[in-house]
Amino acid sequence: MTQTLELDQLNAEILPCQKCARLVAWREQVARDKRKAYQNQEYWGRPVPGFGDPQARVFVVGLAPGAHGSNRTGRQFTGDASGGFFYPALYRAGFANRPVSIAREDGLALTDLYTAPVCRCAPPDNKPSTVEMANCQPFLERELRLIQPKVIVVLGRIAFESILRIYSKNSTEAGKLHAGVKFGHGAVYHFSDSAVTGNPFELVCSYHPSQQNTLTGRLTVEMFDAIWQKSRELLER
Repeated sequence: MTQTLELDQLNAEILPCQKCARLVAWREQVARDKRKAYQNQEYWGRPVPGFGDPQARVFVVGLAPGAHGSNRTGRQFTGDASGGFFYPALYRAGFANRPVSIAREDGLALTDLYTAPVCRCAPPDNKPSTVEMANCQPFLERELRLIQPKVIVVLGRIAFESILRIYSKNSTEAGKLHAGVKFGHGAVYHFSDSAVTGNPFELVCSYHPSQQNTLTGRLTVEMFDAIWQKSRELLER
């Protein structure tokens, strides 16, 4: 219960954040102007908190809210094409109770998995700046400390680099983190340092389930399913 309350407190701090003027202006502009298909919906238009099981052993790190996805719905990977690829995979792997994610109140629940983005606000062109990601990094770091996952799945190179920055800052294995650890779909790395998570962890790398990857075949259903199967196997060790 304490862990849940601490996550709730962290989310309460995330929601009013206005550190990045460019992102605040963009997220609010999108929420005002809206896409034609969603004219009758009220957009979230705020930073997007993490979502999932507070007792999770798997922590999934994404990039940033989509302008008309999470920035509209207020929940990670909800209401856009990336979520349409992400949540069915979690459902097949037993981490989600349903394959569809439409809105915050749609009944979707995650088991043994928590997900959060590197950047909490929708960025123009889906490209947050280095400074904007740095402003959000303390939120992600605190979530990792609270969740203490056994497996961290990074979706894309930016998420991968963000995790390495966090652990380089806090790890006695900083040298190892920069020696032979490279992003690649399906790559898995073991870290014994416990400075951030409180326990050893496995880092699993995956391409991001964006349309740029899924529609081109760079990331297939089979490739993505293998990531979650590998995560399950690592939990059982």
